[in-house]
Amino acid sequence: MAYHAFVVMPYGTKEEIDFNRVYGELIKPALEAAGFEVFRADEEMRAGDIRTDMFQELLMADLVVADLSIDNPNVWYELGVRHALRARGVIGIRCRRDYMPFDVYTDRSLRYHLKDGAPDPAFLEEDKKALGSFATETIASWYERKISPVYHLLPYLNEPDFKSLRVEEAKEFWEKYKSWAMRIEVARKGNRPGDILELAEEAPNIGFRIEAHRTAGKALRSIGQFAFSLAQYEKALVLAPDDLGSRREKGLLLGRLKRTDEAKEWLDELVRDFPDDAESWALRGRVEKENWFDGWRSEGKSVEQMRQDARADDGLLREAIEAYSKGFRKDPSHYYSGINAVALTHILAYLTGNSEKTRELSEMEGGVRWAVRFALEKNPRDYWARATLAELEVLVGNKKTVEEACKRAVAVAEKDWFNLNSSLQQLLGAKDLGFRPQEVSAAMQVFELALSKINPPGKAWAPEQVFLFSGHMIDAPGREEPRFPPDKEPIAAKAIADKLDALGAGAEDLALCSGACGGDLLFAEACLARGLKLELRIPFDEPTFVRKSVAFAPGNWTERFYKVKSHPNTKMFVMPDELGPTPKGANSYSRDNLWQLYTALSWGPDKVRFVCLWNRKGGDGPGGTEHMYETVQKYSGRVYVLDTNLLW
Repeated sequence: MAYHAFVVMPYGTKEEIDFNRVYGELIKPALEAAGFEVFRADEEMRAGDIRTDMFQELLMADLVVADLSIDNPNVWYELGVRHALRARGVIGIRCRRDYMPFDVYTDRSLRYHLKDGAPDPAFLEEDKKALGSFATETIASWYERKISPVYHLLPYLNEPDFKSLRVEEAKEFWEKYKSWAMRIEVARKGNRPGDILELAEEAPNIGFRIEAHRTAGKALRSIGQFAFSLAQYEKALVLAPDDLGSRREKGLLLGRLKRTDEAKEWLDELVRDFPDDAESWALRGRVEKENWFDGWRSEGKSVEQMRQDARADDGLLREAIEAYSKGFRKDPSHYYSGINAVALTHILAYLTGNSEKTRELSEMEGGVRWAVRFALEKNPRDYWARATLAELEVLVGNKKTVEEACKRAVAVAEKDWFNLNSSLQQLLGAKDLGFRPQEVSAAMQVFELALSKINPPGKAWAPEQVFLFSGHMIDAPGREEPRFPPDKEPIAAKAIADKLDALGAGAEDLALCSGACGGDLLFAEACLARGLKLELRIPFDEPTFVRKSVAFAPGNWTERFYKVKSHPNTKMFVMPDELGPTPKGANSYSRDNLWQLYTALSWGPDKVRFVCLWNRKGGDGPGGTEHMYETVQKYSGRVYVLDTNLLW
């Protein structure tokens, strides 16, 4: 997704400077060449108040470029608005004045050359290159320095959240955001991590890009894709290194991935930086708890043996209890830390035989109930609040109250595999120790039934290998430089079939491709002949795709496309339907490549086999085989090139 730049400058000719030419000949082409989408308020042609779009751009643009060549009151006003509400993302340019006004005199600015009131042709290319570099460097160093003098001089002033900077009349921007957020949620519920990963790259600006990575990370975590979830939070931390939520999630995910030492070190630093944050203490307790669980849980052990081993290693259990308890003391409304402290204290008493309930434990149980009731007053559908009440019933209730409380939690789970599975895993630990067997069993049955209705990771069908393909289309009639002449089809078909056979492709595998005439359809036909499941992922609606990528070639490619599509092993996904329209400035073919790749990688990078029919040259435009080849090399590396220079 291109970064968005908003240009603040005078319009028309002012003080013998033609600012429209400065914009059209210098600023806009320089920024576009650097990869920015560029906008100036007077370019908005819709009816209405120009200030509406101006304010929304000032607040939301990744970069504001202010031309400060003359003392134009509108420019200074708009720059002041940006400085007041955003700490970063501003650069100044000028063609005259040997000094800058006091308020911005310390800021870096770029001087461009003028001749006869317009950009000087002798220096134009040099000035465009300098401006492009200046803009790129500013974005690259986004969080290294606060550019706004307001935020620079008032270090404890916090920027308002992006969502609070909504200009109500600027509906188009927010409708796009709402549609994007909805598609992320639909993809999560549909267990489609490839869609989530692609959508995360398409947020409208840096602020929402940070949120996009966090949203994608949460969605991927909810379907058990912990490694990909971690990668999303790490991307968010590149943009916002001090983001507490992302730091917490990274610690949680490191623990889930059994990178225990890294998780401890990361969370130790977190509680040092935020000693009063209950959630950070709770995550620290979680790592200790999981470390304790890993020490005694093992297949083949009896319940009695696991109970003895758990008792012998009760030092880690006490460390976990202390971390959770500390979190609850820091914030008595943080019922998550409270319920874990209570549950682990009950288990410790069970293991040691000290079943007498202490006053402190009774008080903590009451505190947890009070905190949960308060949370449910604010949000009656809070899954974790309801799950906490269910866990309390497992600890102190009976079979009937346990079942009722668990069913109330499941009713608001929204098919969130991670949440439901987390509740089940907590119960499995208690079951392995023989703790309150009737109550634990009753709770497990409720959560297992709920999980059985979802496609959870590792439970539904999973391919042994995932074959991803990209390759040349059959040459259009009259193509000047032949690349895939129609008479070479039998050679290509045999090469693809031989490679699939050499890699052991079969009925337990999955194949992905686009479905264009030539390499794609030859690959699809070969996969279906070997019993693979096939996903066609096309970049346009079906009629447009057939016209652009299938029907132009001589032969019966259209009939072959529909035969592949109608095969019982084939599913077809239409990118605009699944991901929404291709964002402005993006390329549909490149987007489709990444969509296929992310979907393939979500099954596990070690499973991906990328086969390409390619002449090892650049394509006719973006999004071709070369793009897919380079991207796969970056993420996976298991590439098999069928080199047409050798085949032909």
